[in-house]
Amino acid sequence: MRISRPGDVAPVVPGSSFSGYERELKGVLQGEPDALHRYRKYARTPEMLHLLDSIEARPFLVVRAAGSQGFDLVALRDRVVLPIEVKSSSQPRIPFAAASGRSQEQYLSLRAQTRRSGLLLLYAYRLLGAGERDPWRLFLAEAPVEDHNRYAKMIAGQLPTVGATSQGNQVLRWEEGKPLLDFLNWVHSVLLGNA
Repeated sequence: MRISRPGDVAPVVPGSSFSGYERELKGVLQGEPDALHRYRKYARTPEMLHLLDSIEARPFLVVRAAGSQGFDLVALRDRVVLPIEVKSSSQPRIPFAAASGRSQEQYLSLRAQTRRSGLLLLYAYRLLGAGERDPWRLFLAEAPVEDHNRYAKMIAGQLPTVGATSQGNQVLRWEEGKPLLDFLNWVHSVLLGNA
């Protein structure tokens, strides 16, 4: 059992499948002052502190998608639509083939849904106990295809894809992901021009 420390987010809200980590990510993306205040400890430069202020001023609209076969969150802003599947672990690696392959099946289903809709599927991986480092890392489920618009292709250029094992199953390796603050800085300054 993991002992909570001050500033930790509770992993599960009683009576709900909405985890504290999903809530944390949702709060940061939608510019909630309390969530941004807690996240300031990971903003190590004046540029990143300014970014958090920018997010509060011009946040994403974030919708929680309920149900085990849907996405955890969908972030919307201007021309950006980001379906996001949230994962958390105290381990630096999450193999999708674990737990009877349920994550692998879900990955294939969500990837097919987003592909048909011309959207990118993102994975957000929170490493528990990341210390002083930005605990969130972002990944793209797959490289963009012809049907993706130019904004999706620009976003895809910023994110690494979900890894694969030698058996062909997907795996998230936290160290290989894009830090959340780095990605949001790019979105605000380059894609949306609002930094």
